[in-house]
Amino acid sequence: MTRKTPARAAMDAPFQAITAALGFCVGVQCDDDEIHAIQYLEPCAELLPKNPLAAETLRQLRAYFSDPGFCFALPLRFSGTFFQRRVWEEIAAIPSGRTRSYGEIAASLHNAPRAVGQACGANFFPLIIPCHRVVASGGKLGGFAHQRGGFLLEVKRRLLEHERV
Repeated sequence: MTRKTPARAAMDAPFQAITAALGFCVGVQCDDDEIHAIQYLEPCAELLPKNPLAAETLRQLRAYFSDPGFCFALPLRFSGTFFQRRVWEEIAAIPSGRTRSYGEIAASLHNAPRAVGQACGANFFPLIIPCHRVVASGGKLGGFAHQRGGFLLEVKRRLLEHERV
């Protein structure tokens, strides 16, 4: 039997809303009070919101897709280690249209770039905590959500293009 990590278990939970934009979809997992996770999905059917928070989340996601400078204000159910939370705080401070490298964030936290990459991959709230704005040294894309290629790296590329990076 395969043991599921907390991140994998959250990704397998049902969605309360799904919206499409930029050639992919975004699924929202939440209850009435907090967002549990946001997930990038291959293109699929949209799902109407199942509760008011899901509706507000879709409204804000669509606002971002219309204006990449939009600032999210949503209640998030955080989990993660102290280090992951520090990385996510650094990422959340990166403005739209800008990037920072894994190495820059690692240096500011006195840690290793690989550890920053692992924390980025454990981010339950992509877009809201914009891990797509973290790139490899020299401006290369690097990985995304523990992937080095494929669909998720294409999502990162599209998000950076949307923000005109």
